[in-house]
Amino acid sequence: MTTDRARDLRRSATDAEKRLWHGLRSRQIEGAKFRRQVPVGRYIVDFACFELMLIVEADGGQHSEEADAVRTAALEAAGYKVIRFWNNDILSNTHGVLEVVREEVLARTPHPPTR
Repeated sequence: MTTDRARDLRRSATDAEKRLWHGLRSRQIEGAKFRRQVPVGRYIVDFACFELMLIVEADGGQHSEEADAVRTAALEAAGYKVIRFWNNDILSNTHGVLEVVREEVLARTPHPPTR
């Protein structure tokens, strides 16, 4: 049932989700592989990079701060880092949003030891 719901969400993506996906897909950000509308535990998250345990959420008017706080706490308790952006920020400042995601990807990417 969760997989069917995730599939439906992929088909009915918002404009902000489409724009964000355009910048995240195909390993465009430092080679990180993101998937969209995927189940993580009991939740379906907008975008996830499982290798880096990073979740990116696009928030619109349907989101409530209380429910999002519970959801974020549960995902973070499972070891994920969750970053959220409002849809209007994604649409008006896509480059800036993708730069924040890039910085988080770099912060979570293991670096080889220096000699």
